[in-house]
Amino acid sequence: MARRLKARRTRQKGVWFGMGMFGLVGWTVAIYTVLGIALGLWIDRRYPNGYSWTLMFLLLGLGAGVLNAWRWIKNEIDEDE
Repeated sequence: MARRLKARRTRQKGVWFGMGMFGLVGWTVAIYTVLGIALGLWIDRRYPNGYSWTLMFLLLGLGAGVLNAWRWIKNEIDEDE
């Protein structure tokens, strides 16, 4: 109990917090990318044309995932300061 209270007071984040944040960032980017691919494939199958909607939405999903992950990391850094 005393260790837990001390850890809450000092607010030091250990290795497990870092690993959890690393996983969170990875899953965020992966989920947005997969959702972009799925939407692009659906559009390509539904409305075939000369453009690759899958590629466009892959890049948009990747960008959205990276932007969201960057926002979470920035919030964590701001909380520490």
